[in-house]
Amino acid sequence: MLGYQLADGCAREDSDLTPTTPRPDDDPQAKPAVWQSLIELAGTEGKRWPQQAAGLARATPNDFVDLYLPLCRPVTERARVLGHLGQSIDGYIAAASGDSSFVNDQENIRHLHRLRALHDAVIVGAGTVAADDPRLTTRRVPGPSPVRVVLDPNRRLSESFQVFRDGAARTVLVVAGDSDAADRHGDAEVLFVPATDGLFDLRALVVRLAGLGLRRLFVEGGGTTVTRFFEAGLLDRLQIAVAPMFIGRGRPGIRIAAQASIADCPRPRNRVFAMGQDILFDCDLSGEDAATAAPPSGIDEAPVAEASPIRRIR
Repeated sequence: MLGYQLADGCAREDSDLTPTTPRPDDDPQAKPAVWQSLIELAGTEGKRWPQQAAGLARATPNDFVDLYLPLCRPVTERARVLGHLGQSIDGYIAAASGDSSFVNDQENIRHLHRLRALHDAVIVGAGTVAADDPRLTTRRVPGPSPVRVVLDPNRRLSESFQVFRDGAARTVLVVAGDSDAADRHGDAEVLFVPATDGLFDLRALVVRLAGLGLRRLFVEGGGTTVTRFFEAGLLDRLQIAVAPMFIGRGRPGIRIAAQASIADCPRPRNRVFAMGQDILFDCDLSGEDAATAAPPSGIDEAPVAEASPIRRIR
């Protein structure tokens, strides 16, 4: 079997599973110095990055660093966009009622918080806010909370949701329009972006966000929002966390246009990690081999010093 998180915190080849319990503000996977180094790398630009990344990989050669290091690369051109969805084996992110608490293991919940800490902005659709009322902060791990970007073309969300009133992080509500007028929605700034038939011009959105200094973008959900970024060719990476459960019928994850043959279906370069009870597929959609995002070859490999709830499979 694959490595799972057990009660003693070790990843073992075992079937005696004990559910992982939430530990707010505690990230047992990441040693503080290693995680802080990754956060600092995410803010490093220019020629210093390869040397610093190589030094971190040499000092801490394990699957945790292997997973997050590519996400810390400098943004050299346009914004870089990562999408993530957590789903069941049969491809659903929530029950038909919208209930999604919790499809994925707690280790994937911590992973989401780490992704937020490594990005300038976290993007969700209005449906995710309406269904889950999320806070979209980094309260489970050390690190800065990103700017929270909510896509609501028709401005149908009320100001009562947490992201618009808790003051925990800067929030931007994106609505359809061409205006540059200053506007507020609760505590949130309002950003107008062109839309057609209720669908945003996502390329224009990415440009507008980059103009606000938000160039590392994390699209956290839901399924429709991630799918639209995927179909627009705007995702550089897509992560799918598959939980060992069946929902039967519910709210789907990625749904793209049908292909005529299997040969025509996208099959991106990918890496696979065991993450608690879930399996994480980390897909590179940028056309760049994921290996080129890692430090240069020639770094000595060393055994992982201790067991980990994140383990690379492939």
